Amino acid sequence: MRFFLAVLCFMFIPTLVFSDSSEVFHKIEKDLDSIIIKDLNKKRLIFTKGENQRLSPASLTKIMTAILAIESGNMNSVVTITPEMKKVEPTIANFQVGEKFYLKDLVHAALIRSANDAANSIAIYLGKGNKQLFVNMMNIKAKQLGMTNTNFTNPCGFDAGNHRSTARDLLVLTEYAIKNPTFNSIVKLDKYSFSALNTNKKYFFTTSNKLLKDEPYIIGVKTGYTNKAGACLIARAKKGNQDILMVMLNAHNRWPNAKKALDSIMN
Repeated sequence: MRFFLAVLCFMFIPTLVFSDSSEVFHKIEKDLDSIIIKDLNKKRLIFTKGENQRLSPASLTKIMTAILAIESGNMNSVVTITPEMKKVEPTIANFQVGEKFYLKDLVHAALIRSANDAANSIAIYLGKGNKQLFVNMMNIKAKQLGMTNTNFTNPCGFDAGNHRSTARDLLVLTEYAIKNPTFNSIVKLDKYSFSALNTNKKYFFTTSNKLLKDEPYIIGVKTGYTNKAGACLIARAKKGNQDILMVMLNAHNRWPNAKKALDSIMN
């Protein structure tokens, strides 16, 4: 009985591997629902809290949308914007019906600026007009990756139905995605521009990731926010032989706390 209670208590306390950063982690953990930080080179966890808690992932969802697009082999295919593709709020990019874009430009818009209309367009195009078919593809891929506590209901990250994931599952997804050089080349960009192929209307996006703008060791990955999910972040920091991946869900004071956590590891 005592052994059982000890194990039960262990399951509900944060996991800390690197004691040097413990003070920083314990200060910020009260400001968030869930966090997981991993040293990718040493293949071990640095800190976790609530990593298996099923929460709304907001636009971190778009990592799955983007990696499916990248792996489709259709990045140079032309997508024509339809009325259905625009039926999302907020649209962010505000593409016009009838405009034509390379799929790769929509992927850039979805990842860099978190454009919902870009993600919705990707899903409808790759689902051959059926967005639910693409959502099914998202969930199949999640199961293949071992994301056992994840269910997607849309390609954008809206709090619709049982759209849930966990910090641990999102870490698994991101570890998979960053093995793809195309994905990495996109998420490290702080700005991107492209034009509609048939109108030459120009679109210009800057990243929603403040860390990417301000911290030299940040090389991606994705931000997210909804009223229900709160502020979310997946950040990758790389310097010397250090390669750190962090997932934060419903994180108050997201930017200062993320910086504190990563600075305590990288410095």
